[in-house]
Amino acid sequence: MTKKDDDNPLEEIQKQLHDLLNNKNVQVAFAPFMESMKAKDGGEKVEKEVKESKPPPPEDATRDERLDTIRSFDRRPKEIRDYLDRFVIKQEQAKRVLSVAVCDHYNHVRRCLENEKLAKNEYVKPNVLLLGPTGVGKTFLMRNVAKLIGVPFIKADATKFSETGYVGYDVEDIVRDLVKSADGDVELAEFGIVYVDEIDKIASESSKTGKDVSGRGVQINLLKLMEETEVNLHAPQDMMGQMKSFMDMQKGNKPKKSTVSTRNILFIVSGAFDQLGENIRKRLDLNRIGFGSAEENISSSESANRFLSQAETRDFIDYGFEPEFIGRLPVRVSCEELNKDDLAQILNSSEGNVLEQYKNDFSGYDISIEIGEDAIEKIAEKAAEEKTGARGLVTILEKTFRDFKFELPSTAIRDFSVSANTVENPGEELEILLEERRDELDDSLLEDVDRYAEQFRKECGYILKFRKVAKTAIVKESIAEGRSVRAICERKFSDFIHGLGIINQRTGKKEFVIDKKVVDDPDKELSQWVVESFGKSKDS
Repeated sequence: MTKKDDDNPLEEIQKQLHDLLNNKNVQVAFAPFMESMKAKDGGEKVEKEVKESKPPPPEDATRDERLDTIRSFDRRPKEIRDYLDRFVIKQEQAKRVLSVAVCDHYNHVRRCLENEKLAKNEYVKPNVLLLGPTGVGKTFLMRNVAKLIGVPFIKADATKFSETGYVGYDVEDIVRDLVKSADGDVELAEFGIVYVDEIDKIASESSKTGKDVSGRGVQINLLKLMEETEVNLHAPQDMMGQMKSFMDMQKGNKPKKSTVSTRNILFIVSGAFDQLGENIRKRLDLNRIGFGSAEENISSSESANRFLSQAETRDFIDYGFEPEFIGRLPVRVSCEELNKDDLAQILNSSEGNVLEQYKNDFSGYDISIEIGEDAIEKIAEKAAEEKTGARGLVTILEKTFRDFKFELPSTAIRDFSVSANTVENPGEELEILLEERRDELDDSLLEDVDRYAEQFRKECGYILKFRKVAKTAIVKESIAEGRSVRAICERKFSDFIHGLGIINQRTGKKEFVIDKKVVDDPDKELSQWVVESFGKSKDS
């Protein structure tokens, strides 16, 4: 690395800022800004109080406890694999490979922290390349690994990156985002995990299309991060961040670390690599000796993704990756596609699966759902047809429960069962449920009239006493129009706030009876009340 590379690009900017702020005119112009910065900082005591008031991370560990866990890392690969089994179905080989890579990495980090001499030795980080179709759990695997270890985690999509010098999402922003995920703690962030998805999208297709789509530049920049480099905390275009750092120095505060080392950051990259499987299949077919080709021996329904596990370095280079880039990803493993049985198992046994999310959504309205095994199988079957892995489950569950989530919260129905036919014909099953529970529905709508009256009292101070026939009339309109009781009432009684105010001023009256005549023609009845109030007074 040259001396120019070692120079901090912020030094020249800070020098220019120093000269600029020494100008009296600029000092006057920036005075309000500097005062606001002081107020924002509020002194070390306030900063400390705000920091301490933040909620703890999900694993309920303090910053020091998380650092101690990293310094004394003692996990075993099987322990990590067993933990991942709770959340991700299948992918046994991927779990094994990731567990070993993670343990190797953090054991090395621990040893280097114990013995600084080891840190000076050459070390090839076990950065991982995950291959496999969408929705098989690649991101979920890494999130849970980071959660178990207690290190910061950040995910980025390689498609956000563009050619070198692009003013937008710079590859170094990944590391800055990692610091943000660690609540600004640089030391903790330096032990984190960076996950870059859709890495196959930055493969240079020059050999096939005759041009470079700027993927090579992104690969080179990522390569620097995956090795060992220092990343500035503030991007060159982040003038506010740089100015705040400069003002901290002006106030005599101890300079904070301005860079982040990627030495101990573990990098995981992944992609679907749709075409790669087909390329490998052709390579194997050319090398095959015997009767018939691979194309003839493999059924048309079988996916080429199964060949990803046989990928070699030359396959990635032919695909469009730089040899140096792919060489920094020594740990490679492919994930398996999920079939119908796998998807059913996710719904039945995976912790935190999407079905639990839908149950929680309904529980927010005090509605419980019971899902039969035939419904689970039907959901899995239809999700498998989507060809998007576990994401297909979300698609099918959303189609199944969309109208239920819209209609049921406005009824008195507090439980319902889901069968295979519910998944196949959700609209039909919802109509049957509403008809079977019509009495509960009507009672709920009658209660909604009372809820509107109570809300009207709180907002306006006037009491509306709805008679039973008036409530029934409103409920009938609500059902006929397919609109909520509140919407019907707000439309009918929109002028009552002003009209009742006039009556109250003249008579002091605050309670008003709403019968069917008022519901049928609220404007006529209100006008009559107002006219009658002119013949009365508070004292009469």
